[in-house]
Amino acid sequence: MSSLIGGKVCEEFTPGYYGVCAISGMLSAGTTHLAITPLDVLKVNMQVHPIKYNSISTCFTTLLREQGPSAFSRGWAGKFFGYGVQGACRFGLYEYFKKVYSNILVDQNKSLIFLASSASAELIANVALCPFEAIKVRVQAQPHFAKGLSDGFPRIYASEGLHGLYRGLIPLLGRNIPFSIVMFSTFEHTVNFLYKKLIQKRREDCSKAQQLTVTCLAGYAAGSVGSIISNPADNIVSSLNNKKASSLKLAVKKIGFLNLFTRSLPIRIMLVGPVVTLQWLFYDSIKILSGLPTSGHLVKDTEEEEKAQSHSR
Repeated sequence: MSSLIGGKVCEEFTPGYYGVCAISGMLSAGTTHLAITPLDVLKVNMQVHPIKYNSISTCFTTLLREQGPSAFSRGWAGKFFGYGVQGACRFGLYEYFKKVYSNILVDQNKSLIFLASSASAELIANVALCPFEAIKVRVQAQPHFAKGLSDGFPRIYASEGLHGLYRGLIPLLGRNIPFSIVMFSTFEHTVNFLYKKLIQKRREDCSKAQQLTVTCLAGYAAGSVGSIISNPADNIVSSLNNKKASSLKLAVKKIGFLNLFTRSLPIRIMLVGPVVTLQWLFYDSIKILSGLPTSGHLVKDTEEEEKAQSHSR
């Protein structure tokens, strides 16, 4: 266990630091996704049964009438555990890869480092998430399929094997890798803009409340932009996991090109913007409690600042 060093549980860019980032990401992603399970139930059913549920209000009233209030908690375990594992990999590995790529791509554009780091982390995160997502989507859209993870997992594995659990991996990667690239890049650039252009102070000179406000503003921008980019693949994931189509090509054809971008988009923006904001808020709050700085900087930026400070003394 790491000892307390100058108020920190560990130093930055050590194994302990990446562990704190992974745990923070797991807690922030798992709890926020758990909290919005009712909205996710609406979203999935609107994607899978678009004729029956052609609006948010219709979907809500019909599910309530036909299945009762318990319908809105379906898939909660898949949300909590699946997205908790994804959050641990997404945030923890992003910090790790950002350090690695900052050292390799020394003279490259910052956006390239953000892109490579987020894509590498998200690839691993989605391999971990995929089985949970497959079960969650079926539990939410097929009320008689299973009650949750405990009976859904063995049922899919017994009838379809690993293919059933990873049926939606390609569209899941198609949804989440672009989302993650856009989210992290938007977040990093927004944080940089807010400190340099709006606040016009170094992060270290701002109060913790100001730092977390910057985190929330950047998080909301990141989530909203990311949800628009990833909406087509999100519709395909729901379609494939509920066997509405047997292949990626058929799923696109059945949904329709325009519907890929518009179907369930309003509720996704309602979901993703606040959820990503809360994730970044919880994530950075845990980092602050651990004595670590809030997110949004490159390793070489930090090193350059430290050199500039040492020269000015």
